[in-house]
Amino acid sequence: MLNQTWNLLKKEILLEWRSKYAFNGVLLYVVSTVFVCYMSFSLTPGFKDMKGYPIVWNIIFWIIILFASVNAIAKSFIQENKGRLLYYYSIASPHAIILSKTIYNILLMSLLSILALIVYLLFFPNDIGDPLYYVIAVLLGSTSFSTVFTMISAIASKAGNNGTLMAILSFPVIIPVILILIKISKSAIDGISRSLIYNNIGILFAINVIVVVTSLLLFPYLWRD
Repeated sequence: MLNQTWNLLKKEILLEWRSKYAFNGVLLYVVSTVFVCYMSFSLTPGFKDMKGYPIVWNIIFWIIILFASVNAIAKSFIQENKGRLLYYYSIASPHAIILSKTIYNILLMSLLSILALIVYLLFFPNDIGDPLYYVIAVLLGSTSFSTVFTMISAIASKAGNNGTLMAILSFPVIIPVILILIKISKSAIDGISRSLIYNNIGILFAINVIVVVTSLLLFPYLWRD
């Protein structure tokens, strides 16, 4: 299974490197969204910058990353045609397929999230008490979004790629993830001691483990269909 997962992951990276469809599309979305936010705030009377509004700065960033994740990961199974899926069915196990998709989406979203943070800081400079810890929070968020939306994308693809279904199924899981990420990243902005928020990181890690294990258990049944 590990060999199949590695080969499928290399295939995903190679296809993305050739077309850069998901990467360029989501990067354009992030840059344009940040720019629109910048123009909107710039036209607000009396507004100078977001340094005095760390909570607003933090929440807007996570909203941008959330919708960027949906746009990037929703295509995980939608872009696969029936012929290719049938070919995968004959050469690879369902566990290898869902693992390769999940790992690929984690790598893609981690890269896009770091680039999004750089662009966001260029337009909205802010003082972060613990920059390294904030970057770690961004990577944790990318991993969480990837694990959740990859599985939901697989389910939605079997229901006629229903975008509404994907939103409904992901809502109960993604809301607690967002709340925890906002707490962790806000603590990084305030420069709070890392030892005080290890509990939130543990909860986030537990959610990711549960989602991955659930994916491995349920995806084979989806795959047979």
